[in-house]
Amino acid sequence: MNINIYYGGRGLIDDPTLYVINKMREVLEELRVHVTQYNLYENKSAIPTLPQTLKEADGIILASTVEWYGIGGYMYQFLDSCWLYGDKEKIAKLYMCPVVMSTTYGEREGKLQLATAWEVLGGRPCSGICGYIANTLTLEMKQEYTTIIEKKAENLYRTVNQKIPSFPASNQAVKNSVAISPNVDLTPQESEQLSRYVADDSYVQRQKEDIQELASMFRDMLSEKDETSQDTYVQRFHQVFKPQPGFAASYAVNLDEKKDSLVIRVDGGQLECYYGAAEDPEVEITTTCEIMNDITAGRMSFQSAFMSGSMKMKGNFRVMRMLDNLFAFDE
Repeated sequence: MNINIYYGGRGLIDDPTLYVINKMREVLEELRVHVTQYNLYENKSAIPTLPQTLKEADGIILASTVEWYGIGGYMYQFLDSCWLYGDKEKIAKLYMCPVVMSTTYGEREGKLQLATAWEVLGGRPCSGICGYIANTLTLEMKQEYTTIIEKKAENLYRTVNQKIPSFPASNQAVKNSVAISPNVDLTPQESEQLSRYVADDSYVQRQKEDIQELASMFRDMLSEKDETSQDTYVQRFHQVFKPQPGFAASYAVNLDEKKDSLVIRVDGGQLECYYGAAEDPEVEITTTCEIMNDITAGRMSFQSAFMSGSMKMKGNFRVMRMLDNLFAFDE
């Protein structure tokens, strides 16, 4: 028979939970049970892979210490990993004995949490141990406490060895109807492989670097597309330019999607059109690329865009009206 112990405390010398599981281990080994203990605080990065160790077990002990509130983060991580990566068919056959000792309030709630979590996973919880122990010496000095621990260990052995049945729990019924595991489409082998990847810090780091590289690549692609659209505006203004003899003006068109202004400078038959910062433009226009696309495609004029509220303007209105004469996009 194989019994695995998963200890979720911090490994402190005076941790009463350590005393309890060491006593239980002694009893089980006297009964010729092979006992393997996993200290979660020593295997923090490998916790996602630990559910795979359940495959070799006939029963397990989940042990944790309530030091201030609840059963602690390491045990929660282990239970989360069992839900995400564990073999549910194997878990359904496993008996679990909860051991929760407290140096503050909450040992009964902690024991109930472990039992409930194991039921939701589909496993079989059996009678466990919980108690408030302010000083570990109390456990060592009182023989009646040692007797209780030994009896619980013997009961776990008997339950696992005889495969004692238990009544179905409502937690399992709720799980079957509403709680769907995210990895239902993964085989146990695929789930094991995924859990190893999750626990591999170098693999996770490589994935982050790949994501950053992809993000950078897409930003470059969007930048290239943005530059192409900028070149299109400049090209269109040059294509339809109609010089107005004796007229000179400067415009700055601020597009919401562009960081630089589209600067248009007209001096008789000369046209400058580029993206950059405009110095003291006579007319400053604010609009969107969508409106500018409609204008350059001939579907809308500058004046109609302004009158409809799609374009805002500051400066000389007469100079602004000349844009439709200078650039005949509708032809």
